[in-house]
Amino acid sequence: MTQTENGTATASDSLSSGMGGMSYGISDLRADLDVGGDDLNLTQFVAFSIGDQHYCVDIMQVREIRAWDGASSLPNAPQYVRGVINLRGQIVPVIDLRARFGQGETETENGAVIVVVMIADKLHGLLVDAVSDILSIRPDAIAAAPETASGSGLLTGIITIDEQMVAVIGLERLTA
Repeated sequence: MTQTENGTATASDSLSSGMGGMSYGISDLRADLDVGGDDLNLTQFVAFSIGDQHYCVDIMQVREIRAWDGASSLPNAPQYVRGVINLRGQIVPVIDLRARFGQGETETENGAVIVVVMIADKLHGLLVDAVSDILSIRPDAIAAAPETASGSGLLTGIITIDEQMVAVIGLERLTA
């Protein structure tokens, strides 16, 4: 773990490289963290990228990270819903976050990843370009999202790490 100037701690874990069809459960992610006594008040996030932008979601809502393996399309679904996947017998809708944020469709040929999250007691997949880190952040290091960005309710905060901004996504609004 490394500490940054603003009191945040990061545990790097290049999950997206070389996944080759493998899937990572949340317990695998947590096993790599070194959480000591000083870290008890930290909130942990799974960070990922969409193009040049960086986002994160609360690790407690993440259930699994898996390589993109295609999805079955659904008729009359919103443009940002890529389709559904069968996850051990459970049908899970896949939301293309790039499309949801109005930035076009995610290119899946370059190793895209699905972050499986729990939203309102239902599993959803988030299609992203790559998962980059597990972040452990003090709650007071999370700034409120600007009104222009949070007006849609998709972003709940902004974290700054070494001059790089990471937007915190409020998952409850993604499916609204």
